[in-house]
Amino acid sequence: MIANLVTVKIKPEFIDLFLEVTLNNHKNSRLEAGNIRFDVLRSNDDPFHFTLYEVFADKQAIEYHKTTEHYKKWAEAMEKCMAEPRTKISNTPVAFD
Repeated sequence: MIANLVTVKIKPEFIDLFLEVTLNNHKNSRLEAGNIRFDVLRSNDDPFHFTLYEVFADKQAIEYHKTTEHYKKWAEAMEKCMAEPRTKISNTPVAFD
């Protein structure tokens, strides 16, 4: 199992577009066979800072995810929505419910 923490800082003028494509990506990612969890979190301190908590069964599931139309649409929109480059930390769950 692989858990990714992706952080994204969004330009204020693109918040509506970000939410639209991110919620679509969330909904469709949850339908993927290799997706175990996909949470979209919004900072309480900064309404333009988001964390995506993604859990996939394995590397193949992540690679498949990157081929989907919903992910490609999300990634394309992020090019104009992001105020700074996104970050990603990949993790192996030790204790997971």
